[in-house]
Amino acid sequence: MTDKTTLVRDLDVVVAWDESEGRHVYLQRADFAFRGNEIVHVGPGYAGPADTTIDGRGLMAMPGLVNIHTHPFSEPGNKGLTEEVASDKLGQSSLYEFLPVFGMEAEDAGASSRVAISELLKSGVTTVADLSINREGWIEDLASTGIRAVLCPMFRSGYWYTKNGHVVDYAWDIKAGEANFAAALKTIDAAMAHPSGRLSGMMGPSQIDTCTEGLFKDALAEARKRNIPMQTHAGQAVVEFNEMTRRHGRTPIEWLDDIGVLSPDLIIGHCIFLNDHPQIHWPHSDDFARLKASGAAVAHCPTVFARRGIALNSMGRYMDAGIPLGIGTDTFPHNMLDELRLACYLGRVLTGNYKMGMTRHAFEAATVGGAKILRRADLGRLLPGCKADFSLVDMTHPYMQPAIEPVRSLIFSASDRAVRHVYIDGTQVVRDGTVLTVDVESMTEKLVAGQARRIATVPQRDWAGRTAEQLAPPVYGKRDRLPQARPVH
Repeated sequence: MTDKTTLVRDLDVVVAWDESEGRHVYLQRADFAFRGNEIVHVGPGYAGPADTTIDGRGLMAMPGLVNIHTHPFSEPGNKGLTEEVASDKLGQSSLYEFLPVFGMEAEDAGASSRVAISELLKSGVTTVADLSINREGWIEDLASTGIRAVLCPMFRSGYWYTKNGHVVDYAWDIKAGEANFAAALKTIDAAMAHPSGRLSGMMGPSQIDTCTEGLFKDALAEARKRNIPMQTHAGQAVVEFNEMTRRHGRTPIEWLDDIGVLSPDLIIGHCIFLNDHPQIHWPHSDDFARLKASGAAVAHCPTVFARRGIALNSMGRYMDAGIPLGIGTDTFPHNMLDELRLACYLGRVLTGNYKMGMTRHAFEAATVGGAKILRRADLGRLLPGCKADFSLVDMTHPYMQPAIEPVRSLIFSASDRAVRHVYIDGTQVVRDGTVLTVDVESMTEKLVAGQARRIATVPQRDWAGRTAEQLAPPVYGKRDRLPQARPVH
């Protein structure tokens, strides 16, 4: 790591961290300097040495965004297929009938992951929690992109399937789950020892309804041994809620609490279907109070659920109650800024209260909130001593103008179009909107080819033998030519 100092002089705005008040603030006409991979100055009048000086006029410096839940292994391969599919008889979820037949094969996961990471980088993400199936080459794939990554290899005791589109069954293989758990530990340890210093690990029992109590407890013990968090999917489907209450007579949140897993060490992916959610009728519990008291965190990914008419109730409600909440891009497009905008809008629409999805909720969840959940006080804020993970936003971009309120303009109007440069660990990974660490064109070609191979075998995995086009009909029918018709005058 170089010890050279880079100065960004005379920025229009710096979204700086005020430690005394515990919040972001705008500094105007300020300097920003970092030495190696560490921030050394935020504020006016930097008078120290500088090996490189960048003109900051017309730019805003903001902290790198922290994405705590994404699936780059498979989700890019679902583009064009899963935007408008869900099971009418399985709670409008796509989990049980559609996702198992689409996605990507392991040999295509490298290209898929790099395409997803390139999109994240362009939207200002500098840290990502990658919840994927364990595979060879995963560590180096992520390391090569320059992103700061938390590898969360998922493992489970069984898997779900449907034979008819209206009943979900489970196939259990406890020994396979234990073997995958052991392999996950090796991957996590290798990531934590990676020489880049940018990789770390997270324990990942896949879903609450596919993991045994013993697997959850063993995973939590290993997470605590390594001082890393654990993440699982729970509260993500009506089917799952009903399955857990059928098995245990307890809501998913209650069951996690009963077995000693609901704790500050746990991140719950989605955590939408609490007992008081409008789509659930279970008035005899108080999941919200239980969740709040536990210290467990929530990974909020609005886009993937909005596609199916589902929304968290709500970002503002959870955060105002002190429940730790971070943002993720569970699905394509991997555009974190678009995810923040939708999180704000859905919180307002579901509650009928505009205060339940404010800009500060979304931006703090995607910066200091996510960083705290990942136990990284040196990320998600621009403050001396923190890592040099940040973006420079083009304040002169037409979609940023008038830039009277720059973070609002970025989230609600400009999105990734205004993100000009991105640095991670003091190294530039995006220059003038172009990703420097991924051959996007080549990886996209491989992604397209991989999706085509997967689509060709969809009938082998679908319970009814349907093709991809039958499962996800195109918006418009295909024709070789138009029929003869009278001219329109």
